[in-house]
Amino acid sequence: MGRAFEYRKATKLKRWGHMAKTFTKIGKQIAIAVKAGGPEPDMNPALRACIANAKRENMPKDNIERAIKNAMGKDHADYKEVTYEGYGPHGIAIFVETLTDNTTRTVGDVRSVFNKFNGNLGTQGSLSFLFDHKAVFTFKKKDGLDMDEMILDLIDFGVDDEYDEDEEESSITIYGDPSSFSAIQKHLEESGFEVTGAEFTRIPNDLKDVTPEQRETIDKMVEKLEDFDDVQTVYTNMKPEEVDE
Repeated sequence: MGRAFEYRKATKLKRWGHMAKTFTKIGKQIAIAVKAGGPEPDMNPALRACIANAKRENMPKDNIERAIKNAMGKDHADYKEVTYEGYGPHGIAIFVETLTDNTTRTVGDVRSVFNKFNGNLGTQGSLSFLFDHKAVFTFKKKDGLDMDEMILDLIDFGVDDEYDEDEEESSITIYGDPSSFSAIQKHLEESGFEVTGAEFTRIPNDLKDVTPEQRETIDKMVEKLEDFDDVQTVYTNMKPEEVDE
């Protein structure tokens, strides 16, 4: 398995495991998709991707339908995507993705956590070079699938030649250029693949070792950030415990 897969597997299992507000966060993603492309999944690729992600996280069908309905209400909040980045304890880079309808509230919340842990909140874009921004698609593997041929078909969309296969789930995960998200999704759907996950992620390009004590402190900081409803995802360049040698 590649670097991207191992990092995502270790961090995602941990992150979604202690996110009590997972459905609220997915609901915001659904709201943005509905506002941009309408409430019909058949006509809205972004909404189809959100629904696939919601099902993967075992979000009940009623919750999904309610989120779509609420997004069509005239009083529904307009969310915008805002990122915050800086250094936490022990020189670990921390990248925070948010969906917010009140940036003043959100930046105050995020800054309070950085201050509490003696971190340093930087300017937007200051740490983006430490993370590779990727579009990530997971789909069910077909019998007789030639992945080398498929990667060649997708190369114009900036899809990496390194992919990951989960034999237990009989699924494939590919990574591509974020700007080609819609094109990759369209190609997979038109080719008859069952897409079970479609999202953006940030993968650190240089993982840093930490001691168990340092890891505990950084984990606490990440948990504090994730407690805020506005925070969608927190990335760090700390080497996950599961891939320590």
